[in-house]
Amino acid sequence: MKNNRLPLILGACISIALIVAIFVVYNYKNNQVNNAADEQPKTTETNNSEKDSTATEKPVKEKPETPAKPEQQPDENGYLPNQTLPTEPTYIKGVLLANKIYPLPSTFAPEENPEARQALNQMLAAAKQQGFDLVAFSGYRSFEYQTTLYENYVKRDGQAAADRYSARPGYSEHQTGLAFDIGERGKEDLWLTEEFGETPAGQWLFAHAQDYGFILRFPQNKENITGYMYESWHYRYVGKDIAKEIAKQNITLEEYLGVK
Repeated sequence: MKNNRLPLILGACISIALIVAIFVVYNYKNNQVNNAADEQPKTTETNNSEKDSTATEKPVKEKPETPAKPEQQPDENGYLPNQTLPTEPTYIKGVLLANKIYPLPSTFAPEENPEARQALNQMLAAAKQQGFDLVAFSGYRSFEYQTTLYENYVKRDGQAAADRYSARPGYSEHQTGLAFDIGERGKEDLWLTEEFGETPAGQWLFAHAQDYGFILRFPQNKENITGYMYESWHYRYVGKDIAKEIAKQNITLEEYLGVK
């Protein structure tokens, strides 16, 4: 009796085993399909996120590079032969440069710089408290005005002489709106003279200009670097930090910018 039941029991066990195996295989395949379906949206979402990030990312503006030093040698007046005016002004270390090698566009017309004017007013007020009535008798000049001024100087003194104290059109710092010619009120006879720098007012200005962001642009014994004779009256706004560094090292703007 027992022997007759054994085949039945074995058959039942085998059937159950087959059913379990089929169920396991079916679940495994179903899970694989579901997992693949779950991963696809994540990949798409990631791609969209990356795409959106790229699309909304703002381009980074490159800082102006220091212009290459000119290959030509300046002529006897300090200018490069046959040089044409650029279409954009030159900035080095964030500083606007205008000299005989790096001119300004003829269309560059920023007017007087408000920050420079504010600093100038503060400096003149401080000078007055010390008993010096200083005045800026010349500031911003347009390209057209500088043209007239320079041509008049050339007619009067000749080009070689004029090039030592007056900039050609497009080469003047006054066109930047950052430069001022300063003198003492009541002593107009000393305006535009080296003697102004020897007066108590001129000496105070030279000693304290850096505190207000100004430098004496064309100092003594630097004509071979700046291209201009000593001008005790010509001051240029560069900001306090730069002005103090230039004064500390007793150098010119060209030397500070590395374009001497």
